[in-house]
Amino acid sequence: MLNIKEGSTSHSAYNLRSTFSDVEERHTLAVIVENEPGVLARVIGLFSGRGYNIESLTVAEIDHTGHMSRITLVTSGTPQVIEQIKAQLGRIIPVHEVHDLTVEGPTVERELALFKVRGEGDARVEALRLADIFRANVVDSTLESFVFEITGTPDKIDAFAELMRPLGLTELARTGVAALSRGPEARI
Repeated sequence: MLNIKEGSTSHSAYNLRSTFSDVEERHTLAVIVENEPGVLARVIGLFSGRGYNIESLTVAEIDHTGHMSRITLVTSGTPQVIEQIKAQLGRIIPVHEVHDLTVEGPTVERELALFKVRGEGDARVEALRLADIFRANVVDSTLESFVFEITGTPDKIDAFAELMRPLGLTELARTGVAALSRGPEARI
């Protein structure tokens, strides 16, 4: 628990969270790197070499003329492990910035997924009904199957997958999490 003295605010330039805990937390990290060969391998090597897991990973160029890319990754660990990951990422030479979006303030996280659902009769109708509720788009249709496209939080994607499984889910592809901080200021 965070102990803040009377008259203080929780909105501080300093990280007031205790880093000594056994509770695993899920964190979304945004890493700005030079867009050059081998950078992603170095970042991944840091995780695999120390036994850390990456739950989600997306990489894309964000500045073509400056040759910069953004790696957004989701990982879990104790606060000590998360702090260690951030420090080690910051020491990799082509890494310019490391941001822990989870602790820096409110964020927007989205993921895109494609679902292939095979079904006939009532199962087919139910799949279409659920897709409508989840605002999924039908991007391909045959007499035997549908391909749905859905965008949302990872929890929304997981919930849709669980409902589609008994209706004939045969294939699933996910992009991984894309995340930005909320508000008008650019934090990255």
